[in-house]
Amino acid sequence: MRVYRHEIAGETVTVHVPETTDDLGEFWKWLYRARERGPIALDTETTGLDIYSDRLRTVQFGDTHDAWVILYERGGWHAQYAREALRRCRQVLIHNAIFDWLVLDEHAETPLEVLAPWTTDTRVLAALIDPRQPSEGGAGSALKPLSARWIDPAAPDTQNGLTKVFNSLGFTKETGWANIPLTHPTYLLYAGLDVILTARLYPVLRRELERLSVRAELVTYEHEIARMCAVMQRRGLLVDQEYAAPLARRLAEEADQFATVAARYGVTSVGSPIQVAEALLGMGERLTERTKSGALSTDKTVLLPLADLDRDWRRIGAREPNPLADAVLRSKRAAKWGTTYAQAFLSNASVAGRIHPTISPLAARTGRMSVTAGLHQLPSSDHVIRRAILAEPGHVMVSTDFQAVEMRVLAALANVRRMKEGFTSGGDEFDIHAYTAWLIKGDKATVRDRKVFKGAGFGKVYGGGITTISKQTGATETEIAHAVAAYDRAFPEIKRASSRWQRQAFQNGMVFISATGRRLPLDRDRTYSVVNYACQSAARDLLGQAMLNAESAGLLEFCRLPIHDELLASVPREDAAEIAREFERCMTMDLYGVPIVAEAEIGGRSWGSLYGADY
Repeated sequence: MRVYRHEIAGETVTVHVPETTDDLGEFWKWLYRARERGPIALDTETTGLDIYSDRLRTVQFGDTHDAWVILYERGGWHAQYAREALRRCRQVLIHNAIFDWLVLDEHAETPLEVLAPWTTDTRVLAALIDPRQPSEGGAGSALKPLSARWIDPAAPDTQNGLTKVFNSLGFTKETGWANIPLTHPTYLLYAGLDVILTARLYPVLRRELERLSVRAELVTYEHEIARMCAVMQRRGLLVDQEYAAPLARRLAEEADQFATVAARYGVTSVGSPIQVAEALLGMGERLTERTKSGALSTDKTVLLPLADLDRDWRRIGAREPNPLADAVLRSKRAAKWGTTYAQAFLSNASVAGRIHPTISPLAARTGRMSVTAGLHQLPSSDHVIRRAILAEPGHVMVSTDFQAVEMRVLAALANVRRMKEGFTSGGDEFDIHAYTAWLIKGDKATVRDRKVFKGAGFGKVYGGGITTISKQTGATETEIAHAVAAYDRAFPEIKRASSRWQRQAFQNGMVFISATGRRLPLDRDRTYSVVNYACQSAARDLLGQAMLNAESAGLLEFCRLPIHDELLASVPREDAAEIAREFERCMTMDLYGVPIVAEAEIGGRSWGSLYGADY
C-alpha cells in the first residue's frame, strides 16, 4: 500500500493507493464504512480530455479525510474492484459530473444512467451560488479555485506542483497526463486530494445554498439538465467524412484567394491588425474603436459594417462595401472554418465516425448552455459547415426552434401590455417587429422601419448601445436614437422593469434573482444588463423545461444538441412529421400569460439541409 499524507485546512488527510489484493480488501472495508456515513466523492484521471480516444488511468474514491486511488490502468483486480465499487456507491459527489459520467460509461462499464441518479455535482452547486468566472469577479467553476475560496487557500498548490513535475519530465501540461508514470507520488497525491476537496466542498456549498435560499428544485433541475446533456454528448454527431475532406481543401483555397485580394491593398497578413488598420485608413475609412492596449481595433465587429454585412453576413444596404474589409473577413472566416470545423471534424472523429462536442449546461452567467467544436458560433444562415453533420442512416434532421423567444420573454417578465396583446392575439404568423413598426409609424411603416425597430428591441434584450445597433442595422446613430426613444414610448413597461430590477439587485447585494430563482450577479458599472440577464436566463430555462418535456415524451433518444433556442434531432424518416409535431408540443408553453411557441422544421439527411444544403 502506498500512503501519502497532506495537510488541508490544518488537518492531516491520507491518500491510499492499493497495490495488492490485500490492499484492495482494505479499500473494500473502507468503502462499506464510508457509504454508511454519507456520500462518497468520486473522480477519474485520464490521459487527456478526449473521452472517446483517451485512456482511463485511475478512479478515486474519498471522504473528507481519506482518499483511495485505484490504479485502473493496471487492469485485473484493480479495474474489477473499481467497477464493483462504482456499482455499490449509494450516493456520490463529483465535481463536473458530465465528464466523469462519460469517462466511466465509456471505459469502466458503468453506464451514466447508473451513476447520474445518485450524483450531486459540486460544480453545479457552486454555479448556483455564484455563476461568474474569475475574469468577472467570481471564483469560477474549477475545483481548485473553489476549494481555495471555501476550504483552504493553499488548495491550488498541488495543481501547480504537478505542472512543474510535468515540465521536469519533459512534458507539457497537455501531454503530461498521458505520460507521467502511473505511480508518481505527486500525480497520486493530486488525484487523491481532488476527492477529499470535493467531499469537503459539498457541505460548505450546501450550507451556502440554504443561507442564500436557493430553491432546492433548481438544484434538482440542473442535475437533470446535466444528465440529458451527457446523453446527447455520448451519442455524438455523425460526420460526413466524404464531404468534410474536400471542404477543408476548398476552404484553404478560398482563404488564400481572399488573402491575395487583401495583398493588393498592402495587407500581406490578414491576421495583422496593424496592417489592416493602416490600409483601411489609407483608403479613407474612419476607425475609432480601440483594443485594451490602445491599438485601433479591426475585429469582426468593426469590419462587418465596413463590408456592409450584418452579423449573419447578409448585405445591409447601408454603404458601398469596402473590398479590403470584405476580403479580410472572408479570408479569415475560410481559414477558421477549414481548421476549426472541417479539418477538426475529420481529426476528432471517433472510430465510429462521430464527434462528441462537449455540452456545457451552465456555461454563461445566466445559465445559458454552450457547445464546443465551435458549433455555437456558426452564423444562423450558414449551411456549409452544417452540411458535414449527418442524421443517422434512415433518419432526417429536425430542428425545433422557439419563435421570437427573447421578445416573448421580455413581454412576459416586464408585463409589457401591448406586446402581450400582440403575442396573445396575433396568431401563428405574428411578427413582433412589424407590429412594433406599425404601432409607432402606423400604416406608413416600411420593411426598413421593421429592421430598425427590431434592432431597437434586441438592444433592449441584449443591452446593445446606439452605436452597436447602428452598425448592425445600417441606420444612422441619430435614426437609432429616435427609434429607441419611440420604442420606450410604445413600451414604457420595459424601462420601468429595468429600474425596478436594478433596485432589487442593489437591495440584494448586487444580485438579481431570476424568474426561476437563479442568482444573477450584476456588475456595478453595467447594471443595465439586468434586462439581458433576466431574459436570457428565462429563455434558457424554457429550453431546459422543453428538454424535460421531450424526455417525458420519449424523445430524448432523438435529441442531438441544444443550440441557443433550438433542439436539433435525428429522427426516422417515416416518422418525421409525427415526431416533429411532438417536439413542437414539448416546446409550447405559457410564461406569465405570454404564449411560448415553437416551430419544427424537417430537413434532409444533413444538418445543413435545414439551411439550404441539397442533402
